[in-house]
Amino acid sequence: MDSIKQGSRARNPDMDWSQVRETVLMLELSMVQIDTALRDSRSSFEVLSNTFTAMANFLGSQQQTLLSMPTTAEGEETKAAVLETGSHVMGMMGEAIISFQFYDRMGQRLDHVCRSLHELSQLVADRSKIYSPEEWIKLQEQIRSMYTTPEERDMFDSVMLGVPVEEAINNYVSHLHEKSGGDVELF
Repeated sequence: MDSIKQGSRARNPDMDWSQVRETVLMLELSMVQIDTALRDSRSSFEVLSNTFTAMANFLGSQQQTLLSMPTTAEGEETKAAVLETGSHVMGMMGEAIISFQFYDRMGQRLDHVCRSLHELSQLVADRSKIYSPEEWIKLQEQIRSMYTTPEERDMFDSVMLGVPVEEAINNYVSHLHEKSGGDVELF
């Protein structure tokens, strides 16, 4: 594994050159790119999430204050219009918070991909494990355990049973579409 730390030798191969080492380097590079993107976006996500939550709380408090205020006959129309606008904004904020939750789920999935790539690169780099079916089964079980929904596990199982990836993904999306009544938002 020390030879992996030396970087790519594809442009200047020697007797110790290995396609396995090159594969591991590319897997690790992919993992680092995903991880870096996630790290960069987490702070922005936290600021947006906290800001929207605070704004929703502030607007809710403002709505309650407005409801408790006495009004005259002339002010009732204005009060109703302000309450309606506030309710509309609260609805929009609720949709934004749901989108944040979707983003958070996407981040969790990408974290799983990073861990899977890391574990795969470790397996491929270890000459004592790369040819061991037991180690591959262990890796597959570890990756499968990261899936949190039955649909994701079914997709994984399908691919492991030989279903083409494109077909397994289409089945997964179709199942989610049926389950949600047609309201599936995918990225």
